[in-house]
Amino acid sequence: MISPALRVLIVDDEKSNLVILSDLLKREAQISLANCGKLGLKKAQELKPDIILLDVMMPDFDGFEVIKELKACEITRQIPVIFITGLGDVESEEKGFELGACDYIQKPFHLGIAKARVRLHLTLARQCIMLEELANVDPLTSIANRRKYDEQITNEWAAAQRNKTEIVLAMIDVDQFKQYNDNYGHSAGDLVLSQVGKALNLQLQRPRDFVARYGGEEFVVIIADTNTEGAQKTLENCKQAIEALNIKHEFSQHQQITISIGAVICQPELEQKPEAALKQADEMLYQAKQNGRNRIEWFNQGS
Repeated sequence: MISPALRVLIVDDEKSNLVILSDLLKREAQISLANCGKLGLKKAQELKPDIILLDVMMPDFDGFEVIKELKACEITRQIPVIFITGLGDVESEEKGFELGACDYIQKPFHLGIAKARVRLHLTLARQCIMLEELANVDPLTSIANRRKYDEQITNEWAAAQRNKTEIVLAMIDVDQFKQYNDNYGHSAGDLVLSQVGKALNLQLQRPRDFVARYGGEEFVVIIADTNTEGAQKTLENCKQAIEALNIKHEFSQHQQITISIGAVICQPELEQKPEAALKQADEMLYQAKQNGRNRIEWFNQGS
């Protein structure tokens, strides 16, 4: 069964080798082909495959030159490269490993060995993907964590600067959560955070809408390429979704679990940093708490 998360790029100037290897591996991963080094580099940057099978001997741009370019590029430097070679000398093999190759497949192909070597590296690639996903997930709520937020806001902020679009940052806090923990216990508090995280995530309908657990009982939302009206509706839906959970909280002024939200909408200038916008959202969150909780307070940089 083909896994959509795994792709092998085969770079070889001999059509027969491309046919043999693609037929051999088509049940292991999605296969992409390139018949020269320069096309291989282009496809590697566009597709970001999980493994590259790279012929050493090619007329325009040999495998050693290609791997140097791959390892010099931020986008492709982490992709494992398996050399395909008919060279049998130790010096060439050593050179390949020094340049960053992870393995060799010798020509003429022994199909069983070639398949086993690629399968091994695909297994390692799957494990790396799983570890990367786990590193970005908050284990309690199963949504993104602070690490993933830092990555996401860096990308979205840069995109907003480049495209001159507006972006919303919102800080969300579970109201009077300490009192809930103190009176109902930490296990009950953990369950509340899990329910809140999942409920918030369900309200973010667009592919780039993003929520993460920021820490403790705080969550952060990014709504990119938006306007005030659309963002207000999304955050109002978030607030109402938590109310709709109907989680009893006798030690809250609202008698149930609610959230307060502080939000900022802005069009980032080149010198601006997202930390400043997040600080403004946090100040709005404090204002929402002061004004009675279970509400949204906005800061509009353009007003």
